[in-house]
Amino acid sequence: MRICIVYDCLFPNTVGGGERWYRNLAERLAQEGHEVTYLTLRQWDRGVDPAVAGVRVVVAGPRLGLYTESGRRKVGPPLVFGAGVFWHLLRHGRDYDVVHTASFPYFSLLAAAATRGIGRFRLVVDWFEAWTREYWNEYLGRWGGLVGWLVQGACLRVPQRAFCFSRLHAQRLRDEGYRGDVTVLEGMYTGPLQARREPRRGNTAVFAGRFIPEKRVDALIPAVQQARRELPSLRAELYGDGPERERVREAVELAGMEDVIVLRGFVDSEIVQHALAHAACMVLPSRREGYGMVVIEAASYGTPSVVVAGEDNAAVEHIDEGVNGSVAASAGAEDLGAAIVRASHGGEALRRSTADWFEANARRLSLDHSLTAVVEAYAPALSARS
Repeated sequence: MRICIVYDCLFPNTVGGGERWYRNLAERLAQEGHEVTYLTLRQWDRGVDPAVAGVRVVVAGPRLGLYTESGRRKVGPPLVFGAGVFWHLLRHGRDYDVVHTASFPYFSLLAAAATRGIGRFRLVVDWFEAWTREYWNEYLGRWGGLVGWLVQGACLRVPQRAFCFSRLHAQRLRDEGYRGDVTVLEGMYTGPLQARREPRRGNTAVFAGRFIPEKRVDALIPAVQQARRELPSLRAELYGDGPERERVREAVELAGMEDVIVLRGFVDSEIVQHALAHAACMVLPSRREGYGMVVIEAASYGTPSVVVAGEDNAAVEHIDEGVNGSVAASAGAEDLGAAIVRASHGGEALRRSTADWFEANARRLSLDHSLTAVVEAYAPALSARS
């Protein structure tokens, strides 16, 4: 089957859940014998081979900065990418049986929809998130939010085969007006299906992710202070980078906690995995998550997770309270600190329970499990072609 995957980022040039999903999906489809093209913006120096095994990488736009200083997506790059996708599919759409795209950043989806009549390909769309009108207004302001919400609505009306990665956003998709079938893909995990039952070393809470406002990394500072009233030896290690990192560093210094909370920056994945393996818990104070892969990665080592309840946080779907972690009622110091204490006090019993939870759910949460559903969604394209 001839498949075109459309996303404006390519792992590891940018790091995130979507980037990992599409890189893994492309490589796995190629291993299965499919002819795979990855259509993206260039994020590497000219003349450099992005080296995706078995996959043809096609550039649909120049190297551009995707984020503002505050960590929000710029408007220009999605427009450029959308134009590049439109031009590519206008010329080569008939070379593909399936075009598989992320909904965001929207203009690439609209470009694929506009060229489908000529290309006659099947359109498959991943909705990592669907945003409410209120959240759009908060993200872009009143008028920018209105435009974003209307563009999202236009994408929802495009005939498509839709996938979501959480029950939260599958329901949100319907609430925002999508009338087709929605399949929830629960699996993105690519590691071993047997838990690596590592012993806990020390009393460290680990955060791993981008330093952006939605992640609320700064909430960890008062939460750790609060938790240390019961756990005086508690420390925290924060892995990742982003526009909020300097502000978080200054807040740590202002609180006088440089010896307690350490910002490790962006490091090799092996270092992050080692930290997760031996942590007392992984803490993800995000208000918005489309999936929450780091919860599963932590559980694969028997490390429990602490997440925060919220109407936009799908990571809570991976937590069974007291079994593989805890859900804090809020990101406030008392609630988040108490959840960290619960996870830490769980000790080896909670680590065993977390590892057992992982092994019971690993196949359902694996990429292979999702790949089966994805390929089944592609199949009608061959029938239509023939």
